Amino acid sequence: MSLAEVIYAHTEGLEDRYGVALPAVADPQDTERFLAAVFGGLSDDFPDDIADDDLGLDAPRQALDECRTCST
Repeated sequence: MSLAEVIYAHTEGLEDRYGVALPAVADPQDTERFLAAVFGGLSDDFPDDIADDDLGLDAPRQALDECRTCST
């Protein structure tokens, strides 16, 4: 038995043992069903007037770098 045949035989054995499943073929209807299920999923009282003032502030990168160096 050649080296290639030995490797092939071991590969087949691993596939049988651990069985890598092939990805399922996506059904186009799945996407449509999902969208239909979540469409309008936000409640009526969900605010639709969120502005930048409502969002938090990002930490400046310099402050993060300084904090990292002070702990070492």
